[in-house]
Amino acid sequence: MTPSPDQPLRILHAVRAPVGGIIRHILDVANGQAARGHLVGIVADSLTGGERAEAAFAEIAPRLKLGVHRIPIRREPHFTDLVAWMQFAALARRLKPDVLHGHGSKAGVFVRLKGRSKNVIRVYTPHGGSLHYPLSTMKGAIYSRIERALMNRTDLFLFESAFARNTYQRIVGTPAGLVKCVFNGVTADEFDPVTLAGDATDVAYVGEFRHIKGADLLIDAVAQLRAGGRPVTLTLGGDGEETAALKARVERHGLGEAVRFIGHVKARYGFSKGRLLVVPSRGDSMPYVVIEAAAAGIPMVAANVGGIPEIFDFHTAALFAPGDVRAMARAIEAALDDPAGAAARAKSLRERIFLHFSQKAMVEGVMASYREAFAKR
Repeated sequence: MTPSPDQPLRILHAVRAPVGGIIRHILDVANGQAARGHLVGIVADSLTGGERAEAAFAEIAPRLKLGVHRIPIRREPHFTDLVAWMQFAALARRLKPDVLHGHGSKAGVFVRLKGRSKNVIRVYTPHGGSLHYPLSTMKGAIYSRIERALMNRTDLFLFESAFARNTYQRIVGTPAGLVKCVFNGVTADEFDPVTLAGDATDVAYVGEFRHIKGADLLIDAVAQLRAGGRPVTLTLGGDGEETAALKARVERHGLGEAVRFIGHVKARYGFSKGRLLVVPSRGDSMPYVVIEAAAAGIPMVAANVGGIPEIFDFHTAALFAPGDVRAMARAIEAALDDPAGAAARAKSLRERIFLHFSQKAMVEGVMASYREAFAKR
């Protein structure tokens, strides 16, 4: 059954960890869908997210007619996954969604284990997830087999970048279901300029402290610049599993006076704490921090990885090879040496984000893809 264009849909988003860019994406999409009259709900892991997730869900809950639901879901494959899936399946039976939208690999499994139905579409957005693991590793080999087994139980693949789509098709295969790319988007108020703080350092990092995000590489690049006679300073805004290791790394390099940790902060506050934002990721799909910074007109350099080049378009001079500390140090030095050039690039990127990466365009793209998936059924 294909819903009429003006018929409200019952949409249930599922995600494992309600942290980082993935939950930011879900909240923005869910808000946009609810504002358009759709009945929306979210299912998320209850073991992670802490107070920040609780606060975010409490803020959006009044707008979600299908509610917010928390069940324990482990990150790695675990014997409790069966219990979690049974809870999820029971919830789906009770809420009767028209759209089951899984975000990330674990939630994607839960959504696609549901049998085919003429009334429900199963949607999957990987957000990197299992695609970050090379096929040469044991995890990569196992996860790619799971993805392949579920590939044709998916009515709609919604990728947030061409990179993610191409990576999926290279590692897993070409799906029989509908495949669409819809860029992540930011809200109108995120285009407001950010005022540089009086205590701003030369460089800032904003994000999670995880290996894949590369904050350790940025610390090494700052150490290298200072060893070469450039007294660069750094602010690290974030937290995560590598916090202690990063602080120890700063001490080993003798950077105690040059590097400060300010904990988890809102992105725009973090942007205000540095003259140049650096995104040192080892791997990424379509990171929100890059889109947010570009929307705010923040001078920035970033790793040439994942979907980041799709955001930067022709501004390739601001990109450096991922995992290459020397290349990162050169990119930082070049941007700091030419602040006028970095500012001009930031202005151009802001205009590009306004045209192609708005929340409105993202929500409309998602909804149009849902409708097309129903029509294809």
